[in-house]
Amino acid sequence: MDDKLLDLSENVDVEENKVVQKPDYKSEIISIIRSNASPKAMSYKLEDYHENDIAEVLPDLTVTERKKLYRILDVTMLSNIIEYTEEGEGSFYIEEMDIKKAALILSNMEADDAVELLREIDKSKRELLIELLDEEVRKDIALVASYDEEEIGSKMTTNYIVIRENITVKQAMAELIEQASQNDNISTIFVVDEASLFYGAIDLKELIIARQSTELEELIVTSYPYVYGNEMIDDCIEKLKDYSENSIPVLDNNNHLLGVITSQSMIQVVDDEMGEDYAMLAGLTAEEDLKEPLRESMKKRLPWLFILLALGMLVSSVVGIFEQVISQLTLIMCFQSLILGMAGNVGTQSLAVTIRVLMDETLTGKQKFGLVIKEIKVGLFDGMILGMVSFLLIGLYIHYFKHEEFVFAFCVSACIGLSLLMAMVISSAVGTMIPLFLKKIKIDPAVASGPLITTINDLVAVVSYYGLSWLLLLNIFALGGR
Repeated sequence: MDDKLLDLSENVDVEENKVVQKPDYKSEIISIIRSNASPKAMSYKLEDYHENDIAEVLPDLTVTERKKLYRILDVTMLSNIIEYTEEGEGSFYIEEMDIKKAALILSNMEADDAVELLREIDKSKRELLIELLDEEVRKDIALVASYDEEEIGSKMTTNYIVIRENITVKQAMAELIEQASQNDNISTIFVVDEASLFYGAIDLKELIIARQSTELEELIVTSYPYVYGNEMIDDCIEKLKDYSENSIPVLDNNNHLLGVITSQSMIQVVDDEMGEDYAMLAGLTAEEDLKEPLRESMKKRLPWLFILLALGMLVSSVVGIFEQVISQLTLIMCFQSLILGMAGNVGTQSLAVTIRVLMDETLTGKQKFGLVIKEIKVGLFDGMILGMVSFLLIGLYIHYFKHEEFVFAFCVSACIGLSLLMAMVISSAVGTMIPLFLKKIKIDPAVASGPLITTINDLVAVVSYYGLSWLLLLNIFALGGR
């Protein structure tokens, strides 16, 4: 019995140590495309793979091989593949295709995705493609394209089910079946009144299980969330994140239903906004990617770098003002980086906390004031602890390693400790108040980027450190000439 248990244990260990290899779909797909199989056989084999896996293969194929693929696969599968391609690649592949096939693919895509692709395509070819689109598709694309890229209407789709509020459950089911053949976003049915004003929504499950005698009104959720097409994405992103609905309706200014934002689009919008905020916090004007040209990357970084250069020169000029202090107490130069570094760290921490808190659009003025006070308190108490530690350790360091007198060593370390405390308190306030101020004047608080806050706090730290050194060490303790 023990031997069997031992064998079983060994088998389990062997199984746990096995590394599960991910199938090499890319090589398999390329092998199929490069084979001599007939178009039908090749199409049949490729249908077993996810469109995302095929999209990843496209850059590794030659133009001839891609054109072969465009002819073999059906329009639905091709449109899904194009939707999975990297940003900027989809339009490149569309331009490679036969113009009629490209128009069919665009007609089969969500309106917002089609608009994004068309914006990237050469103007002359774009006009040709639009002319070849179905009248209904052209109308939907024109609607989405009428909104600026920063407005939520530019991210909506016209792929949804809509019914009137004054019909029966049986009639609603009939409408659902009829519209489902052309629209696949059916998990939520949207309801409008006789004037086509948005009234509410019905969950598909509720409609399916409802008895024919049930009043449709009982199934309609009239408190369903919605957004307006011309709302800025930044302004309504919290609303999109707060609701776990599969789709949220988009209305015009007269409350007519225009389209919906799907959960997939919501994820993309949130991801894009977070990417932009991250870029701004890093001191960039926009997101970068690995394939971006050198010139584009430089354009995104240079504006902030020029601003930071100017601020850096200001910091350097302030240091120059305290040249007398440095010439008489050269030792204090050794600890400048300590003060500057801690001030920058504290300011960046306060900035991160403030931007996270400001994502809540319901914050009152009192709560914002409370946030400033809290961050200043955090800076104060952290500064007191770190200042005391610095006072003790730096004093001992100057006395034992720099061989200075005990009183001199601890006078200098006391000045450093006080400077650290002052710099941390002011930096906490700056890191909190700058994003709050930018939010107040309708500027994205993420623009208060990490490098900007750090540079401002460098200025604060330099003035605090050398100002206190001049006041305490030269004028009060008279320690000059050391």
